[in-house]
Amino acid sequence: MARDSYFFTSESVSEGHPDKVCDRISDAVLDAFLSEEPEARVACETFATTNRVVIGGEVGLSDKAKLAEYMGRIEQIARECVRDIGYEQDKFHHATVEVTNLLHEQSAHIAQGVDASETKDEGAGDQGIMFGYAVDETPDLMPAPIQYSHAILRRLAEVRKSGKEPTLGPDAKSQLTLRYEGGKPVEVTSIVLSTQHLDEAMTSEDVRAVVEPYIREVLPAGWVTAGTQWWVNPTGKFVIGGPDGDAGLTGRKIIVDTYGGAAPHGGGAFSGKDPTKVDRSAAYAARYLAKNVVASGLARRCTLQLSYAIGVAQPLSVYVDTHGTGEVDEVRIEKAIRQVMDLTPRGIRMHLGLNRPIYQRTAAYGHFGRAPEADGGFSWEKTDLTEALKSAV
Repeated sequence: MARDSYFFTSESVSEGHPDKVCDRISDAVLDAFLSEEPEARVACETFATTNRVVIGGEVGLSDKAKLAEYMGRIEQIARECVRDIGYEQDKFHHATVEVTNLLHEQSAHIAQGVDASETKDEGAGDQGIMFGYAVDETPDLMPAPIQYSHAILRRLAEVRKSGKEPTLGPDAKSQLTLRYEGGKPVEVTSIVLSTQHLDEAMTSEDVRAVVEPYIREVLPAGWVTAGTQWWVNPTGKFVIGGPDGDAGLTGRKIIVDTYGGAAPHGGGAFSGKDPTKVDRSAAYAARYLAKNVVASGLARRCTLQLSYAIGVAQPLSVYVDTHGTGEVDEVRIEKAIRQVMDLTPRGIRMHLGLNRPIYQRTAAYGHFGRAPEADGGFSWEKTDLTEALKSAV
């Protein structure tokens, strides 16, 4: 039997965290190529450290002249990302950071496994397992600890960028521990926030005075109590931030990007990968399906796993676990899922409209639990399959 009284903790990191700077650049490169060609191939990795950004990986466009043109834009794309995030430090500044572009054309051996032909369907871009998850403890059907950890940092970024709180810097981390009763979150027992600040004279108490009103603003009423422990910049000053303080790398925040540890993770990162890579697209499909299972009332909690083999179109397996909350047997839900959605790589891309430049915005504050947007961003957060699922079971 599942526990219904416990404590659970998740963390988030801001857009200025070194790893998130790299995720942002990698996804900006992806968006640039998809803006030129919806079927562009991109597997872009970024590394950042003091005064340096290094970008590498594989890219592909059908027009070789356009490919060369876009290669020439990479440095400016990286600088624009750093500028928008807000880095103007002596040793990490958008105007002076050294950008090295090591991108090259996609391997023909990878392409032959993925591309469709007259004799075979388009295959998955790699083997692997992907998980989706949904739970009814928040309006967005996300685990509360990660959802509100994101919300805190997103709000602090808003007031920093608007100029309302000019002493805050881009680099920050948050962490929430929630107490659950009856399987629902009822109280924040600890709040951890470490945020870069630009005024060297500020103490931890000064920083708390700035951030506490915004933290209280985004948390549900009654969750912060007299017993809540606050740990704001617990080590003291935090002036040197971003890649100057610690090196960054694409794809190192996969738990922050997904469910904060409340659900399994297949291990594959998302950022910098075009949607033929099932690490990304099938993880989005798994979240979409799990969310629709919960939104339809078929379960209050749902974990969904998909698995793929490189070059093979159909998923090798579909697995559903409703953790004892299901209204119908999981086998029936698994069969229904295959009926209501084409789970081939191309089927996922077409159903969710993934061949669009919608990825840079996913690079910080989570890929899930976000509102669907008019241009197709976060399409995997729609709940438009509920009726089809209910009919299919």
